[in-house]
Amino acid sequence: MKIIPAKDASYVQLEAFFEKNVNVNKKQVYEKGYVVEIKQKIEGCFVLEQVEENIYWLKQLYITQTEAGRLPFLLESILTLAKQQNAKSVYVHSHQPVVDILLEALQFHPQKEHMFEDKYPTNKGSWWAYNVS
Repeated sequence: MKIIPAKDASYVQLEAFFEKNVNVNKKQVYEKGYVVEIKQKIEGCFVLEQVEENIYWLKQLYITQTEAGRLPFLLESILTLAKQQNAKSVYVHSHQPVVDILLEALQFHPQKEHMFEDKYPTNKGSWWAYNVS
């Protein structure tokens, strides 16, 4: 599994991935995101966006159903990437109970307040935070 900035990935492979996964915000991934390459094929993507100094928001986390078993490893790789970028905290807005379970297992902490609500409104789901050491 390799994590590659989307701007450095194969355009042909990216377009093929986006064609099959229409719910992904293509523009955001192209501009600020990363793709997940498994066996020379793009199987996932995410955006790790800096929202404040040393504070990042993990958005658009997506992995294909055939590679979903790699999600815990992908999250750990994303946290390593955040650490390399000197992140102090990584926030995730989860919309699925199964993701909540995974985040809790990876030592993310549920947040009572709605993070970044003033700048980035969200309507449902739950916020989680991870303190990068």
